[in-house]
Amino acid sequence: MGQPKEEVKEQKLTFEEYIAKEQENDQKYEYYDGFIVAMSGGTLNHARISKNLVSKVDAILEKQGDKCEIFGSDAKLAIEIKNSYVYPDAMIVCGEIEESKHQNHALTNPKIIIEVLSKSTKGYDKQGKFFLYMLVASLEYYVLIEQEEPKIHLYHRIKTSLTQEEKEEGKTESLWQFETLTGIDKTLSFPTLDLEISFTDIYRKIKFENS
Repeated sequence: MGQPKEEVKEQKLTFEEYIAKEQENDQKYEYYDGFIVAMSGGTLNHARISKNLVSKVDAILEKQGDKCEIFGSDAKLAIEIKNSYVYPDAMIVCGEIEESKHQNHALTNPKIIIEVLSKSTKGYDKQGKFFLYMLVASLEYYVLIEQEEPKIHLYHRIKTSLTQEEKEEGKTESLWQFETLTGIDKTLSFPTLDLEISFTDIYRKIKFENS
C-alpha cells in the first residue's frame, strides 16, 4: 500500500469532516472510525510493481470482455460495517460496481484486493488490514506483494453458506486458504476469475536488493 505518514490526528473526525479535509487539502487520507492517516508516496519499486500489475491485468481483462475491472491506488474502498475508508494499491471488481451509500465513488464490492508491501506497513497489511478486509463480503482473494524479492502471499476465501440477513450484517464466517509463492518463474493465478499473471510481468524492471 502507499505508505501512511506516522502522524494520526488524535481528535476524532466525523465522516463529513474527513471528506471535507480530503477535498480542502487535495490529499488522500484513510479513515478508521473517526481517525485519519495521511497517505504518502512509496518507493520507486513500489510504484513500478503497482504500475506493472495494473497495466498487465487491465490488458488481460479487456481481452476477456471487460467483465471485470481493475482500479489503482486512487480508488477508495468503503468498509461501512467498520466505518472505514481505505486506499488499497489495487482492486478488481467484477460485474456491477457497488458504491458506498455514504460517499459516491467509494467501492464496496471488490473480488480481489492487492497491496504492495512496504517496510513500514508490512506488519499492518498482513494482520490488521487483513482482518478489516475479511469483512468485505464480496472479497475472494487478498494479495500481498513483496518488494525486496519475488515473493507473493495469497489468501483465498473458501465461502461458507450465509443467509442474506447475515451478509447484510457483515458476517463473514469463512475459511481462508493461504500460500506463499516464491521465485521469478512463478505465476499468480485467480482460478475463479480465469486470470493469471506471471511474476516476470509483475516484477518487470525491478532490481532486488540482494541481486
